[in-house]
Amino acid sequence: MSLFAPEDELLGALREEADRTGLPPTAISADAGRFLQVLLRSIGAKRVLEVGTLGGYSAIWMARALPPDGVVVTLEREARHSALARRYITRAGLASIVDVRQGRALDILPSLDGQEFDLVYLDADRAPMATYYDWAMRLVRVGGMIVAHNVLLGGRVADHASRSDDEDLRAVRAFNARVAGDHRATSILMPAYDGFIVAVVNSR
Repeated sequence: MSLFAPEDELLGALREEADRTGLPPTAISADAGRFLQVLLRSIGAKRVLEVGTLGGYSAIWMARALPPDGVVVTLEREARHSALARRYITRAGLASIVDVRQGRALDILPSLDGQEFDLVYLDADRAPMATYYDWAMRLVRVGGMIVAHNVLLGGRVADHASRSDDEDLRAVRAFNARVAGDHRATSILMPAYDGFIVAVVNSR
C-alpha cells in the first residue's frame, strides 16, 4: 500500500471486480489518482470533465478532491462499464457529485459546448485524441488544465524502432506532438504512470 495514496476498501473492491469481470486493464493506479487530486487542489478545481469513465476508479479519486458543490462529468461509451461506475460511485457517496453520461464522447461533447471546466481528463480511445483535445481547449477555462493518460502506450511511443506502428500508436504520437507545439498551453509529458501529459491553458 502506498504511503501517499492508500487505496481504501471501496477502491480495492472496484479494482478487484473490474479485473474479475474482464474490464480492460487500463484504470489508473492509486498513486496516479493522488496525482490527479494534487492537480485539482492546486488550481482550486470545482468542475471536471473526464473522457473515459471505465469503472469509475479515477472519477472517484477526482470527486474526492472537490468541494461539496463540485462536479465531475464523466463520459463512457460502454453501458456495462457505466453501470459498474454508477454502482461504485453511489457506494462512495458521490452520486451527487459525479454525473456519468453513457454514450460516445464525440456525440456527447457538443452538448457541453458553452460550459466551462477547470480540468479535462482524457483517458479514452486513442484514435480521436486530437478531437478530444480540440474540445478540451474549447471547454477548459484559461488557467485550467488538460491532462491525458497513457501517452506512452507502454513505452511504444518512445520506441521509434518499434514495428508495431498501428493506428493507436500513430494517433498518440501525433497527439503528443500537437500538445507540445500548441502555444496556447504550457505542457509537460511526465513518464510516470505510462505517461501523463499535463497542459495549463494560457489562452484559447
